[in-house]
Amino acid sequence: MEARRHPFSNMAATVRCPICQKQIAFDDRNMPFCSERCRIIDLGNWASEKYTISTPIEFDELQERHISEERKGSPS
Repeated sequence: MEARRHPFSNMAATVRCPICQKQIAFDDRNMPFCSERCRIIDLGNWASEKYTISTPIEFDELQERHISEERKGSPS
């Protein structure tokens, strides 16, 4: 019988902190950050709306954009 592999066994053993880019171990307790300081900086970025999550584009909005772009490209 073949031994089961952990689903993350092929992943890198380290990742980069999204704030300071320092290499950190994948199993670090602060992961994905390297420290509490970087965690707080990231939280501040969300609180000050430096980061945003866009809303999914709706089909009607996509059609309107396409029609608008076609009109701009065609001669009057």
